[in-house]
Amino acid sequence: MTVLAWPMPFISAATSHDAGAESPPDDAALVRHILGGDERSFAELIRRHKSRVFGTCSRFARDSHELDDICQEVFLRAYRKLSGFRGEAPFEHWLATLTVSVCYDYLRKERRHRENLAYNVETSERRDVGADESLSARRAKELLDWAMRQLEPEDQLVLTLLELEERSIREIADVTGWGESKVKVRAFRARAKLKLIIEESHES
Repeated sequence: MTVLAWPMPFISAATSHDAGAESPPDDAALVRHILGGDERSFAELIRRHKSRVFGTCSRFARDSHELDDICQEVFLRAYRKLSGFRGEAPFEHWLATLTVSVCYDYLRKERRHRENLAYNVETSERRDVGADESLSARRAKELLDWAMRQLEPEDQLVLTLLELEERSIREIADVTGWGESKVKVRAFRARAKLKLIIEESHES
């Protein structure tokens, strides 16, 4: 396979693609075309699946720049690994597994840089948070986002997929490669850790 014109121009072209009046080929056929040298077929794959990829990645990114970087890495990695798609499962599943892998790598990388970050709320404000039952939705989200980032990457991943993506235990096991029992145990422990982190922030 040749090297794509990357990064954003190719993705942008995919967003404006017009499938036309004829019935388009299925994903597996597009993969065959791409592997045969037709890079424009990859633009069609992006057009079909970018919304789902962006939706998943947005659960992990802190801002639009990080979201662009993560999504770009998903599509680039998909292109590079496309020869590994065997068609034994739908392409959408293959891409979802790869997307989760990229997001997990991002969490691990972000974890290494988080030691110098602090929750930007003064101690007095934290006490107010603990005492105020009418906490605003914005403040609650800020606290939850901060607390989530105190968890290990595996815990962040499983809670995000379970609670925000609303995926089932089986689906999470499929896209992570973990067994269902591991997913259940990890989710249970992650919830307990998250609760403890939030409670301790109130007491600070």
